[in-house]
Amino acid sequence: MGTWALLLPLLVAAAQAQVCSVNKTFFEVKENTSPGLHLLDIYVPEGQQVTLGPSSTRFAFRIQGTQLFLNVTPDYEENSRLQAVLECKRDDTVVTQLRVFVSVLDANDNPPRFPFEVKAQRVPEDTKVKAVVIPETELKAQDRDRNDILFYTLQEVTPGASGFFSLVGANRPELRLDRSLDFDRWPNMTFHLLVRDTREENVEPSHTATATLVLEVQPADLRPPWFLPCTYSDGFVCIHAQYHRTVPTGHTLSGPLILHPGPIYAVDGDRGINQPIVYSIIRGNEDGSFSIDANTGNLTVTKSIPSPKTFFLLVKAEQADHARYSVTQVTVEARAAGGSPPRFPQSLYRGTVALGSGVGVAIRDAAAPSQPLRIRAQDPEFPDLNSAITYRITNNSDFRMDGEAVLTGASLVHAGVFYAEVEANNTVTSGTATAVVEVQVSEQEPTPTAGTPGTGGGSTTVDGRPSGGPAEDRRFSVVEMGALGGALGALLLLALIALTVLVHKHYGHRLKCCCGKALEPQPQGFDNQAFLNNPDEANWVPAPSPSSSPAPPAPPEPAPPEPKPPSPETLRRVPESPAVALDGDGPAAVRSILTKERRPEGGYKAVWFGEDIGAEADVVVLNTPASEVDGAGNEGSEGSGDEGAEVGLRGGAQHAPGSDSIYL
Repeated sequence: MGTWALLLPLLVAAAQAQVCSVNKTFFEVKENTSPGLHLLDIYVPEGQQVTLGPSSTRFAFRIQGTQLFLNVTPDYEENSRLQAVLECKRDDTVVTQLRVFVSVLDANDNPPRFPFEVKAQRVPEDTKVKAVVIPETELKAQDRDRNDILFYTLQEVTPGASGFFSLVGANRPELRLDRSLDFDRWPNMTFHLLVRDTREENVEPSHTATATLVLEVQPADLRPPWFLPCTYSDGFVCIHAQYHRTVPTGHTLSGPLILHPGPIYAVDGDRGINQPIVYSIIRGNEDGSFSIDANTGNLTVTKSIPSPKTFFLLVKAEQADHARYSVTQVTVEARAAGGSPPRFPQSLYRGTVALGSGVGVAIRDAAAPSQPLRIRAQDPEFPDLNSAITYRITNNSDFRMDGEAVLTGASLVHAGVFYAEVEANNTVTSGTATAVVEVQVSEQEPTPTAGTPGTGGGSTTVDGRPSGGPAEDRRFSVVEMGALGGALGALLLLALIALTVLVHKHYGHRLKCCCGKALEPQPQGFDNQAFLNNPDEANWVPAPSPSSSPAPPAPPEPAPPEPKPPSPETLRRVPESPAVALDGDGPAAVRSILTKERRPEGGYKAVWFGEDIGAEADVVVLNTPASEVDGAGNEGSEGSGDEGAEVGLRGGAQHAPGSDSIYL
């Protein structure tokens, strides 16, 4: 027994000396290790050779001599365990077979990847808050590094959109709705979904990936129709407009009513759906006086209303799919049509026309020469009757009205400024109003100013001078006319200063005594732009006649020179109504201030000529009753009676006893 114990190690050593052997059969290698790594040495007995067996991992190892090397770069994601089978052979007989294992250690060498680059998702507008919009399975990224934990972040691209959506958790890319959607304000929102394979950003190695989420809000039927204009709206609620109108009694209107603040009009509150609207009257039309167009909402009076009455109509706007509707009120007040005269927006209109124009030529608007002059009156109480207003010229046969346009009624052979009175007559209410038209008849065709579209075509300007067309016949350039206008403007300014000094010197006391009196307001409340005077100043000096030539400076002498008789040429140029004054008989009546008869009635100014045209002219001011003149004289002579007499002499004014006129 003792002998065998001594011989056993010797026998084992002898046996080992006859077979192949290695000192280690298991290795751990980091992923991405460079190829050519020496793994181990192989003991091969004499007369034997070692090779890789067929069950070895292909191409993973190589044997060089009696050494085993790693032949590839190990990749954990492809093969986490490699095996080398070592076969020792004597001739073709396998004597010994050894197995060597290599475990590949995982490393963070792969970035995460989303299964999409851009994902568009439709979200209904009525989705409940806290509901999941996109599940985790559709947004989760994939990482080939099996042991990596992914962290997600939602980043807004559309400003302000971050308050609507969020992720359930940092490791759960489940998109959740946090706030009610609004299609009108936020029809779509864009986000970036970012994923990282480390918790911290500054860790090495660390990999990220990004995908884009586009959320398209689908409109839902949440709002009823809205009657516009909304007096208040926040995108969800509209306080509807209420409409009203006044109509004349005893008349049937042909067209739809002109309502305030506008026509009956409703839209689907959900603009993304935009259902058609159907209109109907559901209350207040028991007698059938009104009808409404189901498609347009136009309200029409079907029959005349005999007596004053107020109608309160409830109008319904319903979606065509009958899902939702709204109701508003329309107030229609029927009033007597009498005593409602039309009104002109302005009391003076200015137009231009070329000298030599024949009959039927349109007068051009002085403010926009490329446009014809149009005069339009309106009935403030019954705007539906504006179409019933007719126009005519009452005091000048050289012009006539064609609807709202002013045309020439005769050939114009004299240049100058002409005035005509236009009368507007409402054929339904029989109300009338008047306005004045000032027509400048000039030798040159009026041309549009810069920026105004012209009626002619093709003419261009070079250095301020027109080229091409009839404009080439002009005698002066634009620059020359501008210089002339500047000089004339300076002369006119000097003349006005001298005239102001002269008037203040001679009539200052009268201005003081009259400045405290309030002028009677015009019935219509419009200003005549041809006679714009300060209402706080006395109305002693008439407004200068609008003329193309400026008035010469007034002489400094207190007494004006004796007037010369007018020449025949001047008389030929005097139009039928060369100057006008407001008459007290009507709100906008016009009366000539040149007359051959002394007319005692007050309320206007007049220039009277004697029977003999060459005789001296009397200037008669008929704007102050006798009692007011006497009162003004008394106020101006509180110091003594001599002062009043002296003032009368200096002013050159005489007051006829028992008369309402002052003769100069």
